[in-house]
Amino acid sequence: MSRTDTHCPYCALQCGMHLDVTETGDVEVSPRDFPTNMGGLCQKGWTSARVLTLPDRITTPLIRSESGELEPATWDEAMCFIAEKVRSIQGKHGRDAVGVFGSGALTNEKAYQLGKFARLALGTRFIDYNGRFCMSSAAAGANRTLGLDRGLPFPLSDVGEADALLLLGSNVADTMPPLVQHLGGVRDAGGLVVVDPRHSATAALTDNGAGIHLQPLPGSDLALLLGLVHIVIAQGWSDQEYLETRTSGWEEVRRSVTLWWPARVAARTGVPEELLYAAAEVLAKASPSQRGKGTVILTGRGVEQHTDGTDTVTAAINLALALGLPGRPHSGYGCLTGQGNGQGGREHGQKADQLPGYRSIEDPASRDQVAAVWGVDPAAIPGKGVPAVELLGKLGTEIRGLFVHGANPVVSAPDVGALQQWMRALDLVVVCDFLPSETTSYAHVVLPVAQWAEEEGTMTNLEGRILRRRKAIDPPPGVRSELEILAELADRLNSKARFGTEPADVFDELAHASAGGKADYSGLSHARLDDESGYYWPVPAGGASTPRIFTKRFGHDDGLAHMVAVRPGTPEDDLRPEAPVYLVTGRVLTQYQSGAQTRRVSELTKAAPESFVELHPTLAQRYQIEEGDMMSVESVRGRIVAFARISRGIRPDTVFVPFHWAGEGSANLATNDATDPISGMPEFKVCAVQIGKV
Repeated sequence: MSRTDTHCPYCALQCGMHLDVTETGDVEVSPRDFPTNMGGLCQKGWTSARVLTLPDRITTPLIRSESGELEPATWDEAMCFIAEKVRSIQGKHGRDAVGVFGSGALTNEKAYQLGKFARLALGTRFIDYNGRFCMSSAAAGANRTLGLDRGLPFPLSDVGEADALLLLGSNVADTMPPLVQHLGGVRDAGGLVVVDPRHSATAALTDNGAGIHLQPLPGSDLALLLGLVHIVIAQGWSDQEYLETRTSGWEEVRRSVTLWWPARVAARTGVPEELLYAAAEVLAKASPSQRGKGTVILTGRGVEQHTDGTDTVTAAINLALALGLPGRPHSGYGCLTGQGNGQGGREHGQKADQLPGYRSIEDPASRDQVAAVWGVDPAAIPGKGVPAVELLGKLGTEIRGLFVHGANPVVSAPDVGALQQWMRALDLVVVCDFLPSETTSYAHVVLPVAQWAEEEGTMTNLEGRILRRRKAIDPPPGVRSELEILAELADRLNSKARFGTEPADVFDELAHASAGGKADYSGLSHARLDDESGYYWPVPAGGASTPRIFTKRFGHDDGLAHMVAVRPGTPEDDLRPEAPVYLVTGRVLTQYQSGAQTRRVSELTKAAPESFVELHPTLAQRYQIEEGDMMSVESVRGRIVAFARISRGIRPDTVFVPFHWAGEGSANLATNDATDPISGMPEFKVCAVQIGKV
């Protein structure tokens, strides 16, 4: 039996695990003691090796025939077909007629190479990725206030040392179960404050005196945060010395929150005044300025996936700054990254407006430096593209061909009914994947690629810690790595740039290209990352790891945090007589993202076999719906049909549908594609619907 130390293929916790390969070639998973998971694994991690041997694994290229079926083809046939189609489309419609949709699941090497391929081999400005659906509002809020976006600007272990934690819009007990181990200290101190319209598994951790559950009206999180800042000021809990020496903009913020007194916030959010005061006191009394052990504020998708998501994150950071948290021991603001490489995936070129190292594609100096590494004229690098929702909206019109890597947008994008129509109108869809998915059903070409345990690469977890993901087994015969695929396609498209095929070589190039950027990896290599003591970016050449940032200065040129006054809006699709109920979406314990992998694992599907609608008994009674009934949830965009699950843990004006399933139970048939004007984040988390018994 051979053993490989690696990391889980799923979420950004990137739990450490052992892969043992038996004499018969079977792969067995066991946990290992790593700082994020401390020897634990969730059900998804325990069963992750099942995906390596699924019977419908794609092992040969597929081309859609004239009969409409995907038929096996040789690699040469597939690559020739793609190259000829790309040349034809771009010859008729221009370079930007081909787009690229990437993923936060790709390794750093693949994310970097995909951005380079889009801009140099395809010459298109239209590239973005599914991380736009995940991290964009948190990134935009952190960049404009703190001057730097790293999900957690401190190690996760710091959360375990704090006495208070405000957790907004994240159900970590279901989405990242091993993380719950880090909440023991705040629960023992009675300091866990969870904001969620549902009494989720995470909200239940506040029971029995362990904390406070705030259950606001969907879409009112920003008002709630402004109310907490108001109380902090009124009670004299703000850290004035910190605000005067480490921030700008405080006076504007202070004036703006005078409008959000507790009674008004209670009326807007549905959260009682006494709970607002109690939550503010818990957070303030644990803060360093009040001689507490530490306070941490963390946001997740529940408060970020809104048209005011960037402003909501900004308000959370304003609260953290008012309490003097960022840069202090066991304190600060952070964002819980979702996808496995949601952090690294956005740092090195998949985002529409970024170059490697988290550089702006519009900055002349950044373009010059990256162009020098790539060996091209800076003018050869296209300008910035558009965010993912806008990119997908151009399919079939301005964009005639699409490359999809590591994503399943036909399930994961908002308003998927419209997206399905746009996908059908494309002249070319190329999907790189290892399993059939709802998106491969729209492909003209499917290229089989290696999985996580079959290739080398690096990931950047939710702490900004860069990790080695190691190869344990060989991929099936006929399967190639995406680095090889992109390199060959670039050659067939007559690209003058060099594209590496070995992960270590591509990482070295990535590190070189990132030098001097905010996300500087230039001091790292695959060999150096064999030391798993932990390297947190930035790691400049010859420099040390940076586990805690903001201890002395923030990311802006003046070294200060820039506080920004914000005000609440209303959901783009708000309640009205014909749509009197809110829909919110989220995850369940045993499924992951679009479910393309986890829905194929029997142990996971037994626990969660199909979509459902969670609703309160009062709402169910009003519509004469009983447990297990098939019911509909309908917005102006589409209709979901799934069975009813009745629970007192959800607000009576709200229904919840998980987003892991396709077909008539797909949550994103109804969700809104309206976006945050700053981040481009779609408003997944709230829209108005009508419900009924089917």
